[in-house]
Amino acid sequence: MDKTLIKGLTLLEALANSEESRGVSSLARELDLSKSNVHRILLTLQSKDYVRRVDINSTYELTPKIWELGAKVRGRLSLTRVSARHLTALSGTTGESVHLSILDGGDVVYIDKIEGTHPIAAYTRVGGRAPAYCVATGKAMLAHVPDEMLESTVPQLAIFSRTTLSSYPALRKELAQIRAQGYAINRGEWREDVFGIAAPVMDVRGKVIGAVGISGPATRYKPKQIRTYTEEVVTTARAISRELGHNFSD
Repeated sequence: MDKTLIKGLTLLEALANSEESRGVSSLARELDLSKSNVHRILLTLQSKDYVRRVDINSTYELTPKIWELGAKVRGRLSLTRVSARHLTALSGTTGESVHLSILDGGDVVYIDKIEGTHPIAAYTRVGGRAPAYCVATGKAMLAHVPDEMLESTVPQLAIFSRTTLSSYPALRKELAQIRAQGYAINRGEWREDVFGIAAPVMDVRGKVIGAVGISGPATRYKPKQIRTYTEEVVTTARAISRELGHNFSD
């Protein structure tokens, strides 16, 4: 294993996870490396245009090159390619923010998003994460994780609001219902004032590879609106699944 490469990648991750540019001393403390080691790695990354120095305070930040690489990979993902026009259509129909998510351990990762047209919307970002058991897209995917694997997939049930599912029996019961009905609803389980609706996306083998969902302020999610939105979300998820080769029996 190339230790220098590992250190460089770890440093890139630290910069990517930072809201502001970082200094050598700060990075050295976080990564448990010497300042000379960090400085040398930064200079190497700077020479390849992955990092730039902010001269005003002698700190470092990532350049857009990282995003460019990620965008190229994202463009090759069939899920995002196939989903793009469907997500746009769903946002146009509902006016809500639309998300495409994948499952990564106990979290969802948002890999695409269409902003809603309503002036008030739920905040999320592409590349962001959320606890899967607390959001609609996450629950839509967790519903297809075998029961015996649930606790290893979601090793901790932290409480974020008064509606968060805080026990595995309660979570299993809801996931069984989601699996049967084909969609999931988030009733403020992560952020108390944010509701969401999602449905799973399946590939040609019938494997759940993602989920499509909408989200917005709880005040807009009344029973009648939830029914309408649910139909739109499920229709969208099924349309994407069909394009990916999944054959629904009904």
